[in-house]
Amino acid sequence: MFTLPNGAKRSPDASWIRRERWEALSEAQQEGIGPLCPDFVVELCSPSDRLPVLQEKMQEYIDNGARLGWLIDPLERRVYIYRPGQPIEQLADPATLSGDPVLPGFVLPVGELW
Repeated sequence: MFTLPNGAKRSPDASWIRRERWEALSEAQQEGIGPLCPDFVVELCSPSDRLPVLQEKMQEYIDNGARLGWLIDPLERRVYIYRPGQPIEQLADPATLSGDPVLPGFVLPVGELW
């Protein structure tokens, strides 16, 4: 779980933080609720989730410093990609997702989720 710069407490389904940012936290902060926004976040839309709520959450991550966010909707086979200063990219039924340039070389075979 993280406390974003705006004070919101969030727990994405998956996240990644650059090592130097993580190591800058105290040991107590690393063991508790980190006072930062991850560099990369993933939210997976479950049948009980409302898509507009998750879309707002993804925008909040970007507004608070995330460099890349993936909102994956397996029911609709759609992915929404969030990046600062760019329009939201929508992909219909992609086979893979690339983390470049935030996570160089990381590829998620998202087609396996469908």
